[in-house]
Amino acid sequence: MDFLRPASWQEALAAKAEYPTAVPIAGGTDLMVEINFDHRRPDALLDLNRITELREWETGRQTVRLGASVPYSRIMEHLRAELPGLAQAAHTVASPQIRNRGGVGGNLGTASPAGDAHPALLASGARIEAVSVRGTRMIDVDDFYLGVKRNALAPDELIRAVHLPKATGPQAFAKVGTRNAMVIAVCAFGLALHPDRRTVRTGIGSAAPTPVRARVAEDFLTAALADGGHWDSGRPPAPSVAAEFARLVAGAANPIDDVRGTAAYRRHALGVLARRTLGWTWQAYREQDRSPACA
Repeated sequence: MDFLRPASWQEALAAKAEYPTAVPIAGGTDLMVEINFDHRRPDALLDLNRITELREWETGRQTVRLGASVPYSRIMEHLRAELPGLAQAAHTVASPQIRNRGGVGGNLGTASPAGDAHPALLASGARIEAVSVRGTRMIDVDDFYLGVKRNALAPDELIRAVHLPKATGPQAFAKVGTRNAMVIAVCAFGLALHPDRRTVRTGIGSAAPTPVRARVAEDFLTAALADGGHWDSGRPPAPSVAAEFARLVAGAANPIDDVRGTAAYRRHALGVLARRTLGWTWQAYREQDRSPACA
């Protein structure tokens, strides 16, 4: 196995162009498990740890440009207000040691449906900055996941950053696992309220071949909130609305039976998570809205 260690971003792109089968490694929290258990034996590893810009972020007026290797612990510490859903998801990632090493770029590169970052990225509407010696392109997160552990990157492309809209409303993330730490999600769910557009977005993890949005559920809840005047009044949606939203979220999943849980359990759990996150985010929305109608 060859080991490539570029000192700059340009060197990394050149190496990836010359060795397109080389697997990038930064935190290594997913890849090294596969290598150590001999589940994967790549021809070459492309070490990105000397490229400091991948561990940096920029906060603009409307977006955050998050370097691919920014550790989850830094997201939790510094970007909780701008990216609350992703910060909540970061809290659930493995152990403190792994949160200090792993980053969103690794989750995206691996494209495992169980990656903790995916539901928050889908719910927020992220875009992935993919770069090669041929140039840069932006990939909507909705178009990024192609199949089980398959993504839309070309063989010579690397993820440089992820662009996420700054939260304009409450966001929430929740997952079900067999314990509170060092666990792969049985299922996970992310919800983001976008009061500036009066829409909602969702993200489902570990309950389909790829991370997915519950689009029918989003459309239903968006219409229900608008028709009921909830954005202006702050009144919580009726229990029947929450129940239907939960049912539609569960219906958007396409889970399997495996050692972590049955398909039926995953669907049930997703419905529970959908109701809970809707309650949490709407309560937060009421508390942050200071208009007289919500007093």
